[in-house]
Amino acid sequence: MSTERLLASSLRELATALAEGRTRAEALAEAALERAQALQERLNAFITLTPERAREAARAADEHRRAGNISLLSGIPIAHKDLFCTKGVRTTAASRMLAEFVPPYDAFVVERLAQAGAVSLGKTNLDEFAMGSANEHSHFGPCRNPWDTDRIAGGSSGGSAAAVAAGIVPVATGTDTGGSVRQPAAMCGVTGIKPSYGRVSRYGIIAYASSLDQAGVIARSAEDCALALTAIEGFDPRDSTSLERPVEDHAAALAAADGRLDGLRLGLPREFFAVEGLDADVRRAVEEAARTYEALGARLVEVSLPRAELAIPAYYVIAPAEASSNLARYDGVRYGYRAPAYTDLDDMYRKTRAQGFGEEVKRRILVGTYVLSHGYYDAYYLQAQKLRRLIAEDYARAFASCDLLLAPTAPTTAWRLGEKGQDPVQEYLQDIYTIGANLAGLPALSHPCGFDAAGLPIGCQLIGPYLAETRLLLAAHVFQQKTDWHRRLPPL
Repeated sequence: MSTERLLASSLRELATALAEGRTRAEALAEAALERAQALQERLNAFITLTPERAREAARAADEHRRAGNISLLSGIPIAHKDLFCTKGVRTTAASRMLAEFVPPYDAFVVERLAQAGAVSLGKTNLDEFAMGSANEHSHFGPCRNPWDTDRIAGGSSGGSAAAVAAGIVPVATGTDTGGSVRQPAAMCGVTGIKPSYGRVSRYGIIAYASSLDQAGVIARSAEDCALALTAIEGFDPRDSTSLERPVEDHAAALAAADGRLDGLRLGLPREFFAVEGLDADVRRAVEEAARTYEALGARLVEVSLPRAELAIPAYYVIAPAEASSNLARYDGVRYGYRAPAYTDLDDMYRKTRAQGFGEEVKRRILVGTYVLSHGYYDAYYLQAQKLRRLIAEDYARAFASCDLLLAPTAPTTAWRLGEKGQDPVQEYLQDIYTIGANLAGLPALSHPCGFDAAGLPIGCQLIGPYLAETRLLLAAHVFQQKTDWHRRLPPL
């Protein structure tokens, strides 16, 4: 299969081509590696490419297929966000602190996809320690958007979204702490899902904010997301927050879809559409998506999330607090970067952390340390946790009158590189629609629904009740059967 054909193919189409003998895993791996290397200078989507490991995995997939021992993902090229520990492969979290770190074990998600026979090309770019909404905060340089390389790819999983949008791989892993799967998926014109908290094990994910982090997947369509999500689900005793429940075959429900959504109640949160700064093109595209859902049989209902605007202040207390604790382990003693010159142990700590962390990470560590300090814990951190519970209750009340929520994924399309660099708060505000689902632990999905006047992709977000991933995927799949936004390709 040619590189050009790979660009236009979905995970399902590639799996069918492999099953019918029209291509081989080795040929797919070579085409994907060729494209990844050809676009690396323009996109910077990867931090580490592993061509020899990919070729070895592809050869093994072809041998297993000849022996009749295969799965749907066997031989499919994928990429992992460089936050998932991968045995024997440099795993950096896009930080100088871990620039040469090679884990001795695999993350749960990496294990599951390897067991399924997927062929990993390497590790994708991200905001350092997943802290950011632009993928500009990377020690290895920013990732660029395939639709316009002068613009951001979104963050923190920007490298994964760019790799899928650019036709390098049909699916890539990501993590979502406050929108880091959905927002870059929207910016790059692809589909991304964040599952319910606990649905996918966090074992082996380099931690940012442990009560918010969740592994997800980015792909070209809801169907591809369903296939990949099923592969990475499952109980993991190594993660105390992992749910002990059977793996769901999300794709089976999609296969049974009849092209209609009769009876589905879609809630439109009035506060989301009243946000100052919501771009007119984004509003238009999302409202048009709502009308398409209505034409497919869904019933639109207005709902209220009265504390929606408080999600950002709550998040930017809780997440930095957890980050300050999680990142305390990087002290230059056990592993990771160590300052080359120091006078004593305290000086080594100070210089190692000052030199090893980037500006955005240091900013969040300082905020987190402050809100956890004596005299401020009750005033800030405890109040934020109370607000988190109230926000979760708002979502629960909304779902009493609807089955899913529909909203923009981000208030704007991708902005130019460096445009928000001097005002981090403006970047934080881009997460206003996505953070609530993380605070409440709910599943959420972003899918393409149009383009703005500059030709940049716009994302529409669906949010569901806890463990309603199949419902989310089914709704998005029926929408994508009716529309072709997810099939549009960037001008690369």
